[in-house]
Amino acid sequence: MEENKKSQISKNKALSKINEKFLELKKSKKLALMPFIMAGDPNIEKTSEILLKLQEKGADLIELGIPYSDPLADGPIIQFSASKALLSGTTAIKVIQLLESLKEKLHIPIILFTYFNPVLSFGLEKFCDLASKAGVAGIIIPDLPLEEASKFSEIISSYSIDLILLVAPTTPFERMKMISSYTKGFTYLVSVTGVTGERNEMENRVESLIIKLKDISIKPVAVGFGISSPEHINRVRRWGADGVIIGSAFVKRISNSDELEVVDRIGNFCELMRKAADQ
Repeated sequence: MEENKKSQISKNKALSKINEKFLELKKSKKLALMPFIMAGDPNIEKTSEILLKLQEKGADLIELGIPYSDPLADGPIIQFSASKALLSGTTAIKVIQLLESLKEKLHIPIILFTYFNPVLSFGLEKFCDLASKAGVAGIIIPDLPLEEASKFSEIISSYSIDLILLVAPTTPFERMKMISSYTKGFTYLVSVTGVTGERNEMENRVESLIIKLKDISIKPVAVGFGISSPEHINRVRRWGADGVIIGSAFVKRISNSDELEVVDRIGNFCELMRKAADQ
């Protein structure tokens, strides 16, 4: 197993932005904090302010959703946010243009979350080219068939962007190994079965899944779906994860806030989650 891990290290000498961030955090013995927000909710201008506030308040990476009309992996909170973003006129190109405008101010890795059809409609090569020029570090496509992942990962990687794949609690071990070999940057471990959303409890089997993924690969493991409190963060850290992804808890606060207070409210919540991640 150790020889296999050394082999993987030698193959990944050219570190991506995401690799570099996780390595930096590992040296500092820190858990990566990765908020998710939906671009365009409440509007694209506020999204710009929220991104900078999250960076200021301790986010290590940010997952930025591109709104889509049929978000199969998302629960009602993020679906509602996507609907609001679409109504505000947010499109994939506007999201990329937003990131382009923030290149000199945003210094942490930005990961785009989108679905397969919008990328294909846009054109994969064109999408990756524009995203790369805007400084995007990674892309998550939850409905990308695993059988297509190897080919797409090579194309996306040629633009210095990591394709990040998801492992679910129900993923068979052999398929888990395939996902782990194709994913770049980190492995996204879904903590629950079903769609995104806040949960009161986290499934204990997540701990054994983290251990399995660590045995399979040297790649960092970040846990998402259902994480919404300092207690959840503490548990994930004890279980050995390298990062935590918090989505619905952030998105709900954005959707429920007045435009005048939303930036500060999200900043305060991010600061609270940062403190938990550093304990």
